[in-house]
Amino acid sequence: MKLIIQIPCYNEAETLEIALNDLPKQIEGIDEIEYLIINDGSKDNTVEVARRWGVHYVVDLKRNKGLAKGFMAGLDACLRNGADIIVNTDADNQYCADDIEKLVRPIIEGKTDIVIGERPVDDTEHWSPLKKRLQHLGSWVVRKASRSDIPDAPSGFRAYSREAAMRLNVVNEYTYTLETIVQAGRSKIPMESVPIRTNAELRPSRLFNSMFGYVKKSMLTILRAFMMYRPLMVFSIIGSIFFLLGFGIGIRFLVFYFNGSGAGHMQSLILASTLMLLGFQTFIVGLEADIISANRKILEDVQYHVRKLDYDKDAENKRKEDGSGSQPEKQVVSGKKKKHGK
Repeated sequence: MKLIIQIPCYNEAETLEIALNDLPKQIEGIDEIEYLIINDGSKDNTVEVARRWGVHYVVDLKRNKGLAKGFMAGLDACLRNGADIIVNTDADNQYCADDIEKLVRPIIEGKTDIVIGERPVDDTEHWSPLKKRLQHLGSWVVRKASRSDIPDAPSGFRAYSREAAMRLNVVNEYTYTLETIVQAGRSKIPMESVPIRTNAELRPSRLFNSMFGYVKKSMLTILRAFMMYRPLMVFSIIGSIFFLLGFGIGIRFLVFYFNGSGAGHMQSLILASTLMLLGFQTFIVGLEADIISANRKILEDVQYHVRKLDYDKDAENKRKEDGSGSQPEKQVVSGKKKKHGK
């Protein structure tokens, strides 16, 4: 069984080596461990640090595409290089690397396909009380949207089986953490959480510039994912609000009308009709979105089988190269192979 540990990087030259040094070299039940970084358009010498350390693969994105795009590019490279399990961690050494064994153990034992590390949010000293409350709130919303019991949805310390990784899709450009949980929950992919430890902060988070920006982007990501997987419910709720408001205003108009003063409240009749019509049209949009969602599920299934054929072929070719005694060049830069830097 082969494990590839991937690390998304953006200007991480100062902290990357610290994170790499802590990564496990062997885990019981894992035959081979390899390391991969995703260089998301770094302007410092992140790639040189990685090569000097001796990572097996570098996915080099020439411009910054964001955490979500980088994550998916890393999954693609891991799958093409035969990973049976993929672990994602951070370059700032936020997560305790010794807990990688705890992440992969349920997958090795065949109990689940996705494992997400649960950070000690309330005991993290460098987080403000507001951030802790927002973390709990965001995780609660994701649990409701995904019908899962994941307590720490924003955690980027997670492990995926090969099967689960081939089924993932991320369409937003902000972060993969929330959307993938909603997708996995709605697609009934087995998923669980394990408690993990964190290290002292080496640098401030780069995912958001302000707490308001973090909350706004997170809520929009959750809402978009929810609308993709439960569109009829979302549009029905929105449509019901408009329809009921219009219905209430319409009842008010009828009360005035039967009391003989309806002529002075024609504006209420117009508003009631408009709101009820808007609510009905929103429900119709929900029906159309639900049909599109059903088609998306079919396309996802087709995509999974295409990916499986593609990735399994690449992995088989790699095994043949390794078995023939040749030494494959493992450094992947912009989709091309380059000699190992160590």
